[in-house]
Order: sequence, then C-alpha cells, then structure tokens
Amino acid sequence: MNAAPAIGPPLAVVLVLLTAAGAVLVRLGGLRLSREIAVASARATAQLAVVSLLIAAVLRHAGWTALFVVGMVTVAAATSARRVTGTSRAAPWTAVPIAVGAAPVLALLLVSTLVPPRPVAILPLAGILIGGAMTATALTGRHGLDELRKRRGEYEGGLALGLPPRDAALEVCRDSARLALVPALDQTRTVGLVTLPGAFVGVLLGGADPLQAGATQLLVLIGLLVAEPIAALLTLWLVATGRLADRRTP
Repeated sequence: MNAAPAIGPPLAVVLVLLTAAGAVLVRLGGLRLSREIAVASARATAQLAVVSLLIAAVLRHAGWTALFVVGMVTVAAATSARRVTGTSRAAPWTAVPIAVGAAPVLALLLVSTLVPPRPVAILPLAGILIGGAMTATALTGRHGLDELRKRRGEYEGGLALGLPPRDAALEVCRDSARLALVPALDQTRTVGLVTLPGAFVGVLLGGADPLQAGATQLLVLIGLLVAEPIAALLTLWLVATGRLADRRTP
C-alpha cells in the first residue's frame, strides 16, 4: 500500500500553513529569517517539482542517471564553496571531498549486491551520500577558516617554532573536522529513539516491511560515517594547504 501523501489542494494548504507558521515564529522571535524561510520553501517546492519530473525520465536510463549524479555533485560543490569561501569559484576544490567521500561507499554497496545496480536504487542513495559529504565539507571548511582567523596568534606561533604552514594550520583547525561529524554521529546514535530518518520512512512509504526499512537505513547511516569523515579530512587538508581560503585566512 502506498502511504505517500496525495497531491492536491490539501497538500498545498498544509505546505502554505507550515511555511507561514515558520516565518511568523522567527519574526516574533526577532531572528530576521522570515523572508529566508519563505524563499527556501518556495525554492524547495519549485525545485522538487522540476526534479520529480526529471527523475521520471532519468530513471529510465543508466546514462541519464549517471549524468544526474554528476549534476548533484556539481551543485553540492558550488553550495559548499559558497559556504566556505563566500564564492562558488572554489567549487572544483570542494567537489573533491564530496565525490571522494560518496563514491567508495556507493561502490561498496553496489559491488556487495546489497543495493541492486538499478537507477531507482542508485539515485536516492547517491543523493544521501553526496548530501552528507556536502554538509561535512561545508562545516569543516567554514569552521576551519574561522579557527585560522580567530587563532591567528597560535598559527603564527606554530610557524615560529618551525612548523611548516600546513602543519601549523592543522594544529589550529583540526577540531573543525570533529565538529563537522557531530550531526552524523548524533543521528546514528539516536536513530529509532529520537528520529526515523528519511531512508527508513521512504522505504516504509514504498511498501517494504519495517525490517527491510531498518536494514536500508542502517546501511545509509553507517555509510555516512565513512563518507563524511573522508570529506571532512580532505577538506581539512585543503584548508591547511591554502586550497580553500578567503580573505580572512592568515
């Protein structure tokens, strides 16, 4: 039985009400994010509508699926680059940790035959892994650059002691990678107790039994615990070597 919400006026009304409620709450709380919530909701609606129509065609051909995955990496890289450096010009560098983080996990799932080599199975898993690697890249990069700016004295002290610039930077910003992995760790620790993540809910809505949904979610969560550390460590190296930098970096 398909338990997905029906598309129609009730769905539109509920989405508008939720958006309005979020905007009003942040406005009353003085957070000045009302416009951002409205814009984000509108963008999500438009983007998902277009993507849903595209995916219907993409899933019919493995080549189109591969191209769509490349597009996801491209968008994720540009998003991370803007978060880290304030400009998308660093996207070629942020694409590296995102792709290198997601690819081996997805490859293992396919080679092990736990995930069938079909577009309908590959595309959502690739999206989850790319999204997790994107988050780890953005958080590590942004916090790493912030640490280098705030702790400039420690960085220069390391240089004075004879450390190479890369090693001096790593001493200052290494904790940023640890912080970037906290959300993934917390989600994994509390799965089933606090939240039922997207993969679990999606498989259930697709008609699978709870055990299958749990197995799928477990693969996703533990896969993210590999993809995100790879992305975070590579991003940390990119920051420490100056590949990712902004004008506030020492």
